[in-house]
Amino acid sequence: MSKSPRKSIVASFGLLSAELENSQTTDQQPDPPAPSSGNRVGAGVVGAAHRAIEDIRSERDRLKDLVESGGGAIRELDPSLIDPSPYPDRLPDDDASSFEAFKRSIETEGQKVPVQVRKHPSSPGRYQIVYGHRRWLAAKQIGKPVRAIEVEISDLDLVLAQGIENAGRQDLTWIERALFASRMDDAGIKPRHIYAALSIEDAELARMRNVYRMIPADIIEAIGRAPKIGRPRWLDLAKTVAGNSGTLDVLRVALVNKGDTTETSDQRFQRALNAIKPPSTGRPEPSPITDHTGMKLGALLSSSKEVRISAEGSLGIEFLKFVEAELPALTERFARLRGNEKP
Repeated sequence: MSKSPRKSIVASFGLLSAELENSQTTDQQPDPPAPSSGNRVGAGVVGAAHRAIEDIRSERDRLKDLVESGGGAIRELDPSLIDPSPYPDRLPDDDASSFEAFKRSIETEGQKVPVQVRKHPSSPGRYQIVYGHRRWLAAKQIGKPVRAIEVEISDLDLVLAQGIENAGRQDLTWIERALFASRMDDAGIKPRHIYAALSIEDAELARMRNVYRMIPADIIEAIGRAPKIGRPRWLDLAKTVAGNSGTLDVLRVALVNKGDTTETSDQRFQRALNAIKPPSTGRPEPSPITDHTGMKLGALLSSSKEVRISAEGSLGIEFLKFVEAELPALTERFARLRGNEKP
């Protein structure tokens, strides 16, 4: 791994965090109008914060240049010697035709843009993808060597490089980004580095954690990308799971059933949610009305402002006429009861 003495984005974020924490109490109160030592300290904090932000921007630009241009000559590698990134950020797409078209273009026109790889940190002779997973997979399935640039990059910089690449892509869904954060969390990547990789704040990471700590990765992967299912509905699913320890088994059973072969990941999400939280129709179910023998006369549907009685069969129609005839007597009885209740 490279051990360049350059100031890293990690140090920059650490500096910014420390300066802002130290200035928290002074930022909460307005500065007095007269010059004071407190004002001079505040100016120093602001200057340090601006310098830290510039360091972060410079570091991100350096990493972006690394991702885009690489640091070495293009080589042709056997795809079987390459492993995916330890922090995958994509789930399988519902529509396989787009990848098939992409693969055909690689086969007919060749691989125009090389992938980025690094030496595998624990398997000599093997490599790991930094970015370019689709190109690597296409070359592997076609049976062609993959054109690659080898770079020296640490685990942390690899995560940041992926994050910078992903920042320019609009097609990653919310749950894909959350799953990326989960894998970084599992690997011991510090929260401030996850913020940098995903360009998010601590509140958003907290929401992601609410989801991936309640819903295991195998269930998320079984559902898929779910491009139309945003953060609120994933949080709703996580909240439902948190309220019942048996729901994970129910979800797994529901997702084993593949359903319609054309079912999308959005539909799988809804099917999984319905399995543990059946959709509410918004209307109460009618209650049956039966006589002493159990014969059904009709049904009663009531709300806070309305009561409806429906008849079933000729006997039910007679019952409705009976109820109608009894209404005046019921009204008088109600009035007497109300009168007796008054002091």
